[in-house]
Parts: sequence; structure tokens; C-alpha cells
Amino acid sequence: MKNVLHFILAVLFMALLVPGKSQAQEPSPWQVGLFGGVSVPLGTYRGDTAQANPGYMGGVFADYFFGQSAIGIGLDARFLQHPIRHADSLFFRNGYIATDYHNARRFQHIGVALGPTYRFQGGKFGIDLFAKGGVLFQHFPAHTRELVYELRNAMGGMDTHSAMVQRTANASNRAMAWYGVGGLRVGYQLAPSWRVFLQADYLTAFGNTFGGKSSRFTMEERIPLMPLSETDFVENPYEYFFDKPEPRHTFTQAANGSIGIAYTFGSRREAKQKPQLPAAPAQPALRDEKPETLAKDIVVVVKDKQTGLALGGVKVVVVAEDGTEHVSFTDANGKADDLRGATPGNYRIHGEKNGISATSATVPPNAFEGSGTVIYRELLHDDPRFTLVGETVECDTEVGISGINTTLTNEDNAGNISQVSDANGKFIYQLEARTAYNVVANQAGKYSQTERVTTVGLDRSKTLYVTLRLGVCNLEAGAAWVVKNILYDFDKSHIRHDAALVLDNVANILKENPTLRIELSSHTDSRGNDAYNLALSQRRAESAVSYLVSKGIARDRMVARGYGETRLRNECSNGVDCPESQHEQNRRTEINVLSY
Repeated sequence: MKNVLHFILAVLFMALLVPGKSQAQEPSPWQVGLFGGVSVPLGTYRGDTAQANPGYMGGVFADYFFGQSAIGIGLDARFLQHPIRHADSLFFRNGYIATDYHNARRFQHIGVALGPTYRFQGGKFGIDLFAKGGVLFQHFPAHTRELVYELRNAMGGMDTHSAMVQRTANASNRAMAWYGVGGLRVGYQLAPSWRVFLQADYLTAFGNTFGGKSSRFTMEERIPLMPLSETDFVENPYEYFFDKPEPRHTFTQAANGSIGIAYTFGSRREAKQKPQLPAAPAQPALRDEKPETLAKDIVVVVKDKQTGLALGGVKVVVVAEDGTEHVSFTDANGKADDLRGATPGNYRIHGEKNGISATSATVPPNAFEGSGTVIYRELLHDDPRFTLVGETVECDTEVGISGINTTLTNEDNAGNISQVSDANGKFIYQLEARTAYNVVANQAGKYSQTERVTTVGLDRSKTLYVTLRLGVCNLEAGAAWVVKNILYDFDKSHIRHDAALVLDNVANILKENPTLRIELSSHTDSRGNDAYNLALSQRRAESAVSYLVSKGIARDRMVARGYGETRLRNECSNGVDCPESQHEQNRRTEINVLSY
């Protein structure tokens, strides 16, 4: 693929030798644009080394063309994101192989590049060729894949052992690299200064280091010696995997396709302005002449009474003298659709949202007298509740997802209501003051965390909106997530009321997905006796499973497992002085999808 970049450079070099007579009109020296689309990884970056999947990209560019020439220089700034393939877990008789992801499962890159641009314009169509080089700021994913197995010890108990199978081996998850990007964009002129375009380009990093630090993504893996199946009993992992890990490296490279819009400006000839004739002097009005009445536009804006903020989604009705109604809903700026060309007469205006009426207003006939073309009226809406504005988004990309069923549950009385997110992934609920709620997505084949929102401590005179982004993930074998807000009393294993509300969501997920089988595991922090922590975590996991059984879930669909302090998420092990916030990260409940 580097040959593609070389070809584009050669074309640009030839373009420098050809006079720039391609434009039929006077060219503008500046063009700026923005673009977005799909990015497809290539080579070992997509292969087994980095395992990057197609993602998305977006960016902006600015080009300056010299004199009347078609040759210029341009700046390109872009963002790319590529999710990595999820590794499935493998179970055998006395253990499993699973992957622990230490950060987001995606590559993220920000590139800034500078280089030559050549443009060709023929009628409404145009082609730009560009080749640029610069610096790529990279963010790598980090994960470890381990083989975990249990063997009986001399005392008759079980010992847990582990061996690394695969891991990322970068000195830092952030790295910089030199890179080049070359491609073309084909545009169509919509207006004198505006055009839309399709763009295709190839991006590649090069060089092994940048500033004395590695610029490549590095992976270490033990090569399999023989396949491992569900019936195998592992006593020595190196019977199945090579004892020494093999390092692999790759650089970033991708083919990108996008759509965008561009604006050109600068040094266009301006049309000569016609001289303005002096206005005729106004004639004085006769003493007995009545003011002229004209048709005017009625403009209505609705605001929240307590905060003064513009209020969207209010139904506004303007009733004319003859009973005709003009109905519309206010937009995000609180503005209803204008009633254009209203003829003089009496008009009544009222509004309503969520069953609560706004203040009303009138437009009398004398409002149509005098100068001006607009009659403005403002309504106030006084709802003492807060408004939750939520959005259902895809877990990895955070792109909005439509048609997702959501449920809002009042923590005080367990009352709940449901709503489906709209075409933009948005949903809206009204929240009572001084109340806490749980919000969750309920959809077959998907799951979400149970998110907690509260109006406790909020001042309604200062705050109207509460916002929430609800991550919705696909259910698949091997998936794992930490369940929020399942907490236990100190040294206890019973299920508290707040944890029960969260487990109710887990029960709903299992009911909506009858083939789903999960492991529900509990973990502790490092404080206290190791053996005691292991037993306590097992009791807590079993309590959670028993609660789900009480909600109608078959026990054979669930496995309770306590890991004690054997799987800490940070460095807070025995003897390490850590703040409470870090210990809390280790006291968690996890769900692992065993099969689906």
C-alpha cells in the first residue's frame, strides 16, 4: 500500500510541471473543509498482531493555493478509532483461558500533517490530489490473556495457578510516530463557495522510534504447541504453549473513505453596487387618519419559569378569532413554529408539557397597528420536577443507538416507567425533587449497567436538566463487565435493598435471553486474611445467585464464584498503603458470559 502513496506523490510532482489553467473561473486562494467516514486497518495492524477492526475517522483540512495556480499547500488534522477483536474465553476441566482488558478495547489516533495539494476544476466537478506528512499521536489498548488452572495441594485443598498466554508489551499506552497520508477527493459544486465531496486516502506510519521512544505497537504471545479442549486437564501449561513468549510489532496503516463539505473563499471579484437613490421624504399623516393595520408574524417562545431557560418540547396552540388552531412544538431554543402572515384580529395562545399548562397570552387587534412585521409573545412553564435527558449509546463507539427500551425505577417506592429511545438515541423522563432513581436498558441480545441518577441536593431554581449517557453493549460469549452499585455491608453477605434493584436488572437480562448462562463473581480488597476474604467473597456471590433464583432464574444457568483478593484491579495488595477510593475499585461484582 505504500506504493499508493508513492504514486500520489509522483502525480503531484508532474502537476507542478503543468501550468494551472484548469479553472474556468477566478480561483479562490483558500479552501477549508471537514470530512468523516470509515477507516479500514491493513496489514499486520489488522492481522493477528494488533487485531484492529474497521472503525471510523473524521477530520478537517485547510488548503492555500498560490496566486492563480492550481498548486497549493495544505494542513490535514484527523482522528481515527479502530476497535480490537474481542477474544473468547476457553474452558477446560480444571480452569479456563480468559482475557483481561486494562483499558478501552480500541486504538485511537490523532494526526496532524502538512503537504502539497493540486486541484483540478471542470464545470461543477473538481478533483483534489494531496500528499502530506506529519506526526501521529497514538493511544494503544492494553490487555493480558491468561491461562488459569486449579490443582489439589498436599493438604487436600485447591491452589490456583496462572500463566500468561498473550499480552501487550508497550512501554506506554501512548506513543508518537511519523506518518504520511495521500489520496484524492472528488467534489461537486453546490454553490459558488460550497461543494460536497467524496474522499479516499491511505495513511501509514513509518519508523520504529520517535524521539528515542518506540512508535510501534508491540505484542507478546506464547505459541500454541497443541490445541486445548474442554476435556483436557492441565497440570503444566507449557505442554500446550511454548515456554518463551514471542514478540511481534506492527505500525499503524489504514485505508479511509469519507464524505465531506468544503468552503472556498478569498479574493473573488465583487459585483459593483448600484448607486442608491435617496429615499423620498415621508408624507405627514393626516390628523384624522387611523394607524395602518398589516398582516404580521406571531412568534412564541416558552421558558422555564424557575430558571429562565428556553424549554423545548412544549405544545403551543395559537387560536384565531374564527376558532382555527395553529399547533406546534417548541424546539431546543424554546421557539414554536411562527404563525406567518396572521391577519388582524384577536388571538389566544396557550402551552402544555407533561400535563402541566404554561401561562397564556393574547394578541389583540391593535397589536397589528404601526411598523414592524413581528408580534412576540413569551410563555412561562412552571413544572417543579427536573428533566432527565438521556441517550442510549453503543459501548465501544459511544454512537447513539435508536429503539432501545429503557426503564426508570424510583429507589424509594420501586415504581417504574419505561420508554424507547428515539431515532437519535434520546429519551426523556421527569424526576421528582430529592429522589434517587435507577436507569437501565432492557433489550434482547444487549445489556447495560444500572446507572443511578439523583436530584438530592439539586436546586430547581438553578438546575432544570439532568443528563445521562447509557452505554448499551452486545451480549456475546466471553463478554465480561463489572456490575455497578452492588454493595454489601461490612463483613456481611446479605443482599441490601439498593443491590437488589441492580440484581433485578440482571434477572431481566436473563429472562429476555433464555439461552444466556453466566458466572457471577465477587471480589474483595486486600485488607484482612486472604483465606477469610476468599470465603466471604464466595458467600456474597452465592447470595447474589440465590436472589436471582428467587426472581425465577434457574440455578443451573448461573455459577457463583468468589475470588477474594486474588484478582485486584490495581496495585493495592497486602502491605501497600492505598486510599479508600482505590480499595473500593477491588470490592466489586462481575458478570462473565459463559455461553449465549
